[in-house]
Amino acid sequence: MHDMQTHLEKLLTEAEECALISRRHASDQSKKELFADLSSTLLRLATKVEVAIEERRVAPSR
Repeated sequence: MHDMQTHLEKLLTEAEECALISRRHASDQSKKELFADLSSTLLRLATKVEVAIEERRVAPSR
């Protein structure tokens, strides 16, 4: 479970960095959109990892 938590934190950090690039550092509209989409995708993946972590807490493997 610790591995999953580590991956979750990494996904959240990467999503935050992509959002920041989209808002402040992208030089044109297509790059802004690309990094915003990447951030959104990473957040969706992070949500899936959170669900998996919670499912393991509720029903740990035998």
